[in-house]
Amino acid sequence: MANFLKIITLSIALVGLISCSDNAEQEMLHQAVAIEGSDECHLCGMLIKHFDGPKGEAFRKEQGSKVFKFCSTRDLFSYYLDPENKRNVSQMMVHDMSKMPWGSINDEHFIDAKTAWYVSGSSQKGAMGSTLASFSKETDAKAFAKEFGGNVLHFKDITIDVLL
Repeated sequence: MANFLKIITLSIALVGLISCSDNAEQEMLHQAVAIEGSDECHLCGMLIKHFDGPKGEAFRKEQGSKVFKFCSTRDLFSYYLDPENKRNVSQMMVHDMSKMPWGSINDEHFIDAKTAWYVSGSSQKGAMGSTLASFSKETDAKAFAKEFGGNVLHFKDITIDVLL
């Protein structure tokens, strides 16, 4: 009986520790918001729908459900990599380009930007010229890089130098 109580006590403590930890693989807090024809990029002010390539969205911790929309993944990362923004962004989403043609963006295919794979330096252009093609799977990113050039990177590998 004493061993059983120890197991129960340890199990409860373990569950408590896990639920209090800051897990990097948190569930999505927000749903992607459709990009409308009049939406402007939060960073550069350009109309988002006028340009090809993947788009991005970000939510800030202190701003609840307000979404910040970006005309390209490059603008999204330019915004995010600013130290003031980086610590305040709670969630980011990008389009999965394996699910749609480059010039025909579908808002049903947003994915978590922090788990995505990216291709930097491809021949495909976005709103601001070079952009980061975004994919949910590394194999899709590698196939894209093989066809259009560029380097395959994971979220954690994206830096300001990559954007330049």
